[in-house]
Amino acid sequence: MSSRHTFRGIVFIGISAPLLWLSLTTSSIAKSVVPTVMLPASGLSAVDLAVIVNEQDPLSIKIADYYQRKRGVPEANILHISFKPQQPSMRPGEFAVLEKIVESKIPDHIQAYALTWAAPYRVGCMSISSAFALGYDIKYCAKGCKPTATNLYANSNSARPYADFSIRPTMLLAAENFAQAKRLIDRGVAADGVAVTDSGLRGAAYLVETPDKNRSVRKVFFPAIKNSFGERLPVEIQQSKTLEGKLDVMFYFTGAAHVRDIDTNVYLPGAMADHLTSTGGQLTNSSQMSALRWLEAGATGSYGTVVEPCNLLSKFPNPFVALSKYTQGASLIEAYWKSVQTPGQGVFIGEPLAKPYRGYRLQLDGGSFKLSSPVLTPGHYAVWVADTREGPFRLLRSGVAITAFQSSIRLSPPYSAFYKIERLEVFGQLPIPHLLQ
Repeated sequence: MSSRHTFRGIVFIGISAPLLWLSLTTSSIAKSVVPTVMLPASGLSAVDLAVIVNEQDPLSIKIADYYQRKRGVPEANILHISFKPQQPSMRPGEFAVLEKIVESKIPDHIQAYALTWAAPYRVGCMSISSAFALGYDIKYCAKGCKPTATNLYANSNSARPYADFSIRPTMLLAAENFAQAKRLIDRGVAADGVAVTDSGLRGAAYLVETPDKNRSVRKVFFPAIKNSFGERLPVEIQQSKTLEGKLDVMFYFTGAAHVRDIDTNVYLPGAMADHLTSTGGQLTNSSQMSALRWLEAGATGSYGTVVEPCNLLSKFPNPFVALSKYTQGASLIEAYWKSVQTPGQGVFIGEPLAKPYRGYRLQLDGGSFKLSSPVLTPGHYAVWVADTREGPFRLLRSGVAITAFQSSIRLSPPYSAFYKIERLEVFGQLPIPHLLQ
C-alpha cells in the first residue's frame, strides 16, 4: 500500500490504493490529526486481478514475479500455463486447452486478467486479450468493413465485470525486454493518485486530427470532450501530423500509420495513448507502428488492432468514454475496456491497475474539512467513522448528496481518526457521444 501527501497552506492531498492512509499534524489545525479517508470502490485492485504466466517464457516469469511484488498480487492469483513463446499468433484449438487450464485454477472472485507477454498477441481472428476476456468466438471477428459482437461491459458503471457480465477484462503487460517491463510497471504503480492535486486534476488531453482523414475519424468526439472536460482538465485539439514537446501528457489520441516525435513528449504516470490504424496491435512484427512504441516512449497504456478492422469507430477507444471513466477513479484496464464497444480484434496493453485519479483533497474551511475527490461522482453517500482502520465503524451521516453544485462532503469536528465513504446511489452521468458502428 502506498501513500503520498503534500502540504500547501491548509490543503491536504491523499491517495488510495484501494484505501488511503494520511496522518499529519500541524499547528494550523490545533495539533489535531488529519483524518484518514477510505474512498468508495471506484476500480479494480490487486486482489481482483489474476496474473497469467507462460512457464516456457523466462521474460514472462520475470515480469510476473516483479509485478506481483510491486502490486502485492496474492500468490493464489498467479496462474501458470505453458506454451511455445514469442509466436505472434496462437491457434484457437491450443488456446481452448489453455483456457480450460486457467478456468480450473482461477479463484472465483477474480474480475480481470494480466498477461505477462507481448506475443502471442492474437488467437485465430481475435486479439488474445479479447479471447481471454470474452472467450474465443468468431462473432467477435469480421472480414472487411463489418461490425462484430458487442462488449456488454462498454460504457457501464460496473466495478465487477465478471460478476455483472461474465467478462474478465484482459491487458498485456507487454514489453520486449525486462528493463522496459520494469519501467512500465513502475510507472503504473507511481501513477496511483498522482493526478489529484491541490489545484484540481493534473495532466492534459491532446486530441490530434492528422491529415490522414481515414485514420482521424475520432475527431467527431473531440468537440464534446472539449466542452465537457475543458473546465476540469486542459484539453487541446490540434490539426497536425504530430504532437511534440508537451510536458504534461495524460491522454493522447491520434490517427496515423506511423506517429512521429512521440518520444519528445513527457507522459505523466498513468498516461494512455494510442493511434487509430490497422495493425498497431501486431505488437512484435507490425508493418505499421506497434502500440508498444507508446509504452517505450513513456505511456502506461495503449491499444491496437491485430487484424484489419477498417476504421469503424466502435472498434477503437472512444476518447470521451476513456476520459470520463479514468478521471472518475477507474483503473487503466477498466477505462480502456469500457471505451471500446467491439474489442474482439483489438489488444489492450499496459499496467492494468494504474489509477492516477483515485485520490482526494481535504481542505480546512471555516473550522471543518471539505472532502473532495474525482471518485465522488453525483449521487448519495453514507459517511462512517471509526477509531481504527479495522473498525468497528459507526454510521455518522446517510443520504449525503454530491451534485454538480455540491461536489464535496463536509467533515465537522470533533474529528474521528478514520472515515469510510459508502456510495448509496448514483445520479445520471455525462451523456456519452454514441459509439458509432
